[in-house]
Amino acid sequence: MTTSATASREFATEVVRQLRSAGYVALWAGGCVRDYLMGREAQDFDVATNATPEQVRELFGKRRTLAVGQSFGVIIVLPPDKAATQVEVATFRTEGIYLDGRRPSEVVFSTPEEDAQRRDFTINGMFYDPIEDRLLDFVEGKADLDRKILRAIGDPHERMTEDKLRMLRAVRFAATLEFTLDAHTLAAVTRMAPEMIVVSAERIAQELRKMLAHRTRVRGFQLLAETRLLHVIFPEVDLADTHTIADILGGLWTNARFELATAAILHQISSPVSEPRSEAEARGTIWAMTRRLKLSSDEMTSIAWLVAHLDCWNDAEQQTDAQLKRVLAHPLSGDLRQLVRAIRTTQCLPLSPIEFVDDYAARHTPEQINPPELISGRDLIQHGLHPGPQFKSLLDTIRDAQLNGEIATREEALEQLKLIMPSSKD
Repeated sequence: MTTSATASREFATEVVRQLRSAGYVALWAGGCVRDYLMGREAQDFDVATNATPEQVRELFGKRRTLAVGQSFGVIIVLPPDKAATQVEVATFRTEGIYLDGRRPSEVVFSTPEEDAQRRDFTINGMFYDPIEDRLLDFVEGKADLDRKILRAIGDPHERMTEDKLRMLRAVRFAATLEFTLDAHTLAAVTRMAPEMIVVSAERIAQELRKMLAHRTRVRGFQLLAETRLLHVIFPEVDLADTHTIADILGGLWTNARFELATAAILHQISSPVSEPRSEAEARGTIWAMTRRLKLSSDEMTSIAWLVAHLDCWNDAEQQTDAQLKRVLAHPLSGDLRQLVRAIRTTQCLPLSPIEFVDDYAARHTPEQINPPELISGRDLIQHGLHPGPQFKSLLDTIRDAQLNGEIATREEALEQLKLIMPSSKD
């Protein structure tokens, strides 16, 4: 266990101890209990108690607490230093009906037994007493944990109706934990998949980031397709291609980032053979899809760049040094090489182009691939040119000459510039 994980666990135990010393019931709750029983490092710790939010704030002090969810019985308790993570303290509660598929209409403080029944899955519905080393399991979560079963608590349809995001969470948990999705839970998710459209794009994207950046992304993608959630989230993806996409995802490195995995899923959208869409329209589709999920600008740019450059090395052996170096200089060129290799392997296409690129990259240092530019727009202005479209053309010509090894110094670049400048500006 890492130092930060140990500090977080000790702080979560101390929160329980202080609540207990003040006369309240207090237990670890939810995912941290699941992770503890599985011998995994918990990402965060939740504590459930019969103390009200006001009593929690009074006990720990307002300077060390945040009332981020006080109306729902949730208070954040801050650690004394940055070594530990904050602890979410929630009052045992039951919840009224969910009118928006996300939040309950009312919250009623209750008992641990009643609180367990309103949680999502049995493996997330257990409590643990870290002081007395005692498990409180009112939903048979431990049995499901031992059997590696992900099962909704009670009626799965009711659980998914309360919060539609639970459908996507069911897929993520089953995939990342490598559990089997209970048949009744699977059926409920599949039947209710179209209702995922009411969930905010931000919440969906957050689940996808956790799922697709995980080493079990192939299983996650397969479950998305099986439950038809994939069609709701990415309606542009042809469901007939899911087996191919899964194989491509399996060809990526284990720690592939979310952007790379998403580009693998969306790669066929931009293919020139995706008739009747034109290539330009296909690129626009990628942007529209990523914007719809409200991904960050960096994420959208990365995904679009990867997809747009999938065919750039088809004729790699015939390309100039400048053509090769321009793409290899991009920060995502490593991801692109991995994606191209995975696609070509899955589609049984020759690997010689990407092997040529890999060899070329290995034979050239980063400085050779992306040397400092010899001139800039300022030099063009000093030579009497006015900023405009010709700037890019002139600078690209000089840059290509540099990357091709035709010029190597600033003086040579300036001489070359004199030769290619418009005659009216000589």
